[in-house]
Amino acid sequence: MERPFAITLGVGSSLANKTGSWRVERPVYVDRLPPCNDACPAGENVQQWLYHAEAGDYEAAWRQLVADNPLPAVMGRVCYHPCETACNRAQLDEAVGINAVERFLGDQALARGWSPAVEAPPTGRRVLVVGSGPSGLAAAFHLRRRGHAVTLDEAQAEPGGMMRYGIPAYRLPRAVLDAEIERIEGMGLELRLSHPVTDAAAAMTAEGFDAAFLAVGAQIGRNAYIPAGDSARILDALSLLRGTASAEPPQLGRRVVVVGGGNTAMDAARTARRLGATDAVVVYRRTRDRMPAHDIEVEEALAEGVRMRWLATVARADAGRLVLERMRLDDTGFPQPTGEFEELAADALVLALGQDADLSCLQAMPEVTVTDGVVRVGGDMATGHPGVFAGGDMVEGERTVTVAIGHGKRAARTIDAYLRGTPAADAARHPLASYDRLNTWYYADAPKSLQPELDLARRQSTFDEVVGGLDESTALFEARRCLSCGNCFECDNCYGVCPDNAVRKLGPGLRYAFDYDYCKGCGICVTECPCGAIDLVPEQI
Repeated sequence: MERPFAITLGVGSSLANKTGSWRVERPVYVDRLPPCNDACPAGENVQQWLYHAEAGDYEAAWRQLVADNPLPAVMGRVCYHPCETACNRAQLDEAVGINAVERFLGDQALARGWSPAVEAPPTGRRVLVVGSGPSGLAAAFHLRRRGHAVTLDEAQAEPGGMMRYGIPAYRLPRAVLDAEIERIEGMGLELRLSHPVTDAAAAMTAEGFDAAFLAVGAQIGRNAYIPAGDSARILDALSLLRGTASAEPPQLGRRVVVVGGGNTAMDAARTARRLGATDAVVVYRRTRDRMPAHDIEVEEALAEGVRMRWLATVARADAGRLVLERMRLDDTGFPQPTGEFEELAADALVLALGQDADLSCLQAMPEVTVTDGVVRVGGDMATGHPGVFAGGDMVEGERTVTVAIGHGKRAARTIDAYLRGTPAADAARHPLASYDRLNTWYYADAPKSLQPELDLARRQSTFDEVVGGLDESTALFEARRCLSCGNCFECDNCYGVCPDNAVRKLGPGLRYAFDYDYCKGCGICVTECPCGAIDLVPEQI
């Protein structure tokens, strides 16, 4: 995943011990796995594309990025950036704004018309992909790049899955989503809209597909039994979000209560505010620290005037009012009823209690195991049915766009191996580059660049994008904050500090090598390497 290995001179030669038997250790160049790369569910080589970006070569950075993730302009807006949580720079000042730079590169590609090439020759093999959400699109993208013919079937009238029908436009503008999908479609795949697959096995047989990847999104909202009067207005969050995305939002009234504690609940409450609700309240039966919603979602909801009611649940719904019961957490953290009730005015109740995938297309595949509403797959995304793979929301795992894209990429690699009759070997992993290996005194404090945000007053009346992007100068600055953890970036420190002139420059992009005829093993190069890319190892006598 990292940049090319450096070449080491002198190993195994008869001159290797010229410096004397007193040298007990020798320096060697190493490559380590950056924590940002390690934390990315989509498997991006983050450090490599940041390396190109900090040099100002944005197209090279984008091409490196889309080698793993075909939707950077989308991911730069909706990913919860676990790469930044893992970033070593967070221990120095603030994490590198990786997500913001990714968005900048994605937007640059759309503005400049960059497109990925399909260079592999046609294989003559055909793959059916069911579902045009992030996982299905990623699988289709990577399969096309490997030369396979892809047919992508989507049940809805427009592609994008939950990116279109579950993520509000104030987080993901539809023009951006459409442009990213059009670029993938332009690679030569067949996209069939309003084309539901009710029996995947029959579809494969009828049209002669050699393999299938199933990526059916979780678009069925879960319900809960709540005693309700005939006039109570109750709907699920997905219906609200889907209707809004389709320009047919439901009538909610001025006072809206959302039950749930996940990201969908936050989106529903924020959408209700934009649809005219003067009071939007999220009711959650636990405390904030136990909420599954990401902190940024909660913070933005609070900033937009959404109120939170912790330790409460809805006991009854009637026209214009709800009865809430207060809850308490027991010793295990599970909410328990208290028998204490209060009323809350509400014109509509929105249920955001999770969602399930429609797995009916698997009924003719008894070999596929379904447990607790999800398909069981291995690390290769294979189901129990030969040639059928699954990913995204219909398999176990965190339901995010980033995770789904990673599933699609992994499945494409496995499907390609399956069609070619070869093993799908995972790439070797280098040891992790930890913060304690860095020599951070070389890096000046450089606070993270802030992205502009839409004025709060405008957020409550429009679906305009809330978070803006970086301009070129701030994106370049942010990319240059990368510490290149664990991998040489040719800073010349080892070359300059070696007292024996034992470091040889191999040319741009080729890094360095040690000449052990002159190296005394003093270790100064290790001490002075900013990124921890040199180790001292015992001398072999």
